Amino acid sequence: MAALRDIECFALVARHRSFSRAAAALGLSQPAVSQAIARLERELGLRLFERTSREVTPTTGGAALLPHAEAVLAQAAAFAAEAARLAVPAPQAIRLAYAPVAGGFAARVARRLAGRKPGLDLELVPAGWRAATDELTRGRAAAALMSAPFPPGFASAARFHVPLTHLALPAADPLSTASALSLDRAGRLLLPRGVAVPDGARLAPEAVDDPAAALDLVAAGRGALPVPQLLVDTVRRPDVRFVPMTGPPPRLTFALVWSAATAGEDVMDLVQAAQEALRR
Repeated sequence: MAALRDIECFALVARHRSFSRAAAALGLSQPAVSQAIARLERELGLRLFERTSREVTPTTGGAALLPHAEAVLAQAAAFAAEAARLAVPAPQAIRLAYAPVAGGFAARVARRLAGRKPGLDLELVPAGWRAATDELTRGRAAAALMSAPFPPGFASAARFHVPLTHLALPAADPLSTASALSLDRAGRLLLPRGVAVPDGARLAPEAVDDPAAALDLVAAGRGALPVPQLLVDTVRRPDVRFVPMTGPPPRLTFALVWSAATAGEDVMDLVQAAQEALRR
């Protein structure tokens, strides 16, 4: 089988119509290129070039073989490129499910982790409480930034609280024009999971895993929803209004949750990044 370097010499001589120019392109001496062509011609049993004192031109056989030679060289280059790609280790990756209302903190954790461990790829997956719990228990996510109650059997760290400062009400509700409201005046409540139930509260049957997504239920008239300031600042929709709440606000408790039994070094780096992000 012809050597790849000899085929490359043949292709460049044919392209440049010159042994000297082909040698310069290859970084070889002209005699070395001449020897490569002679060796290839002997192996193939075929004359590849007509040589005169003024020029070098491919023979009929050489011209017919040239496209095949170039195809071989292209395949060899593709082979080398793919081998180089495979030789580089794939970046490590871990998956973090996070509550959308805590997305700002999740972003800070991601930046902190990137500074601690640049080679680690953190995949951020928005998930309400139920979806985050499912991600954890099925082992699809290494950790979850989620609200209480935290699933049993998992460790937690970097706890913080988010006060629910406003009530989301349907825009058509007469109470939506009030300057402020207490929970006991709001009627039926859509209460986020993990929030203590006020005395005498009338609860809607729907469980609220994600306050942002539950605004659709508010717009449909299913109940009033306590929400954090973040939603008040970022959500604009004509069918929902936000009214400040009076009295001590209820709050959601968030934490980074993970399986201590299966956590490796990357997960513990994530935990450390969350704790650092919380302190700053």
